[in-house]
Amino acid sequence: MANPLTSAITDAVLRRLADKQNYQRGLDYFSHGHVVSLAESNGGASAVVRGEQDYTVELTADEGVLEFSCDCPLGSDGAFCKHCVAAALAWLDRPGAQAKSARRGKPKQMTLADAGKVLRGEDKDEIVRLVLEWAKDDKVLRQNLVLYAARRSSPETGVAAVARAFERAARVPGFTGYFAARGWARGVDRAIDGIAQLLEDGQAAAVIELCESALQQLVGAVESVDDSDGHFAGLRDRLEDIHFQACQEARPDPAALAERLLHFELHAGFDVFHDAVTQYADILGPKGIAAYRKLAEAKWAKVPAQKADDRDSGWGAHFRITQIMKSLAKASGDIEQRVAVISRDLSSGYSYLQVCEVYREAGLYDQALAWAEKGLQAFPEKTDSRLREFAAAEYHRRERHGEAMQLVWAEFCGQPLLSNYEKLHHHAKQAGEWPEWRERALAEIRRRIANAKAKSHGKPRFPWMLAVDHSALVEIFLYEKKTDEAWREAHAGGCTDRFWLRLADLREKDHPEDAAAVYWKQAESEVARIRNGAYGNAVNLLVKSAAVMQRLGQGAEFVRRLETLRAQYKAKRNFIKLVEQNRKLLYLS
Repeated sequence: MANPLTSAITDAVLRRLADKQNYQRGLDYFSHGHVVSLAESNGGASAVVRGEQDYTVELTADEGVLEFSCDCPLGSDGAFCKHCVAAALAWLDRPGAQAKSARRGKPKQMTLADAGKVLRGEDKDEIVRLVLEWAKDDKVLRQNLVLYAARRSSPETGVAAVARAFERAARVPGFTGYFAARGWARGVDRAIDGIAQLLEDGQAAAVIELCESALQQLVGAVESVDDSDGHFAGLRDRLEDIHFQACQEARPDPAALAERLLHFELHAGFDVFHDAVTQYADILGPKGIAAYRKLAEAKWAKVPAQKADDRDSGWGAHFRITQIMKSLAKASGDIEQRVAVISRDLSSGYSYLQVCEVYREAGLYDQALAWAEKGLQAFPEKTDSRLREFAAAEYHRRERHGEAMQLVWAEFCGQPLLSNYEKLHHHAKQAGEWPEWRERALAEIRRRIANAKAKSHGKPRFPWMLAVDHSALVEIFLYEKKTDEAWREAHAGGCTDRFWLRLADLREKDHPEDAAAVYWKQAESEVARIRNGAYGNAVNLLVKSAAVMQRLGQGAEFVRRLETLRAQYKAKRNFIKLVEQNRKLLYLS
């Protein structure tokens, strides 16, 4: 299938969309090789165009009309900028393009290997002149040349040049939006190339310092960048990998390294050097780990203990040091040390659960259950559902099924949802008492529905509230694959549109008349309700209703209803348009 761009991009179109200046600049960019990549897809093409930084251009076509975007400042305002021009020209010039300018003929497609052969035959001074001339208009080439020269000059000069290059690349003059963030990240990534090159040059000690400085700059910059695509994480990880390799080679003072790593973990944020003591254990050695632990314990000693009544007293401020102490305790292999760290904060049921899991992992089931019971006692209300689940599983393991079921029932009564009905089912089967608990659960849901109807008199209290219906019961019967019971419940007390449609799909084979009625009713309701023109789902439901009614020999009746519906909503032009587009599927008789 031909790419829609094939007919949408012509030289005349480019000249019409771009002003004279942008067209000429785009032509220069294309001619000098600034389009560094061009990727084609069925729907269009994307390109990276190198200017002061790299910019991404997207080209698509809609019914033969060229559509475009570029994340440069001018392109972000909707202009057909020089980068768009360059990318479009690259599209026209790609291998296999159908339309070639007559004046170009069919010259050989040159490759880098061809260029290398030509350059080897040139005079050295001429090559230097050409490269310097090209570098004036190519920021990336210019930076690479300067860094190469600096590295060849002296180690100190190379390090200073790489540091300056990274500072320039990471600097954010103001807020950097979503599209511009991609170019910023590519520039930072190229600057990291320079740091990696220094490591290959044998400058491991300098690279350690450079990486740490770069991470600080990166953290400061990312707060002013729309990083929705997660560029920061990739850049951070790359710097950390280089830092780790440099530490393996240079073997810095372990105590000093431990102090710096801990400082980053505590203050940098964004998971910089997260769990460093684990990754750097071999490099730190006993001396470094001891220094790390001593510094961490000094911070930890200032963290106050927390109980249930203190859960709003700002424990979040101690999150990082808590995680560090958990890592140290886990590495020590001492169960009680792990419990001591976790139990410093008992302001939530989840904290008790964490202690339970530590003991269970160690096979200490009595201690695990004891802590679960402490947690349930500390949080009799708003109990963590996971803690209840843990305690119930332990009771089952001891064949104390009655105690397990009381916990699970309390969870179900707190929120009588399908998820908790499933949990009740799971635990009651272990106790061998599912039929009894099932009846009790259904009776509880019916009681609540009746109470809610009595309070609301069958109508929602406010217009924005949902009417009280039997959706909860319908959902449960669908889960149990009791379709007939679900259908009867829906007719007895109503349910949400989602469940009506599921029921229609399930009953279509054996009860097509029921399915057709639901499809029609839901479609009619959507057409009446929708105002923004998105009628696709409504028409799809009409198509399903048409197919079923045709099968029942009621195609003419469906058409009569459809014509009535069209007349009623003839002002909804998008709806009428969609009906016409699906005419063959709707007018079957």
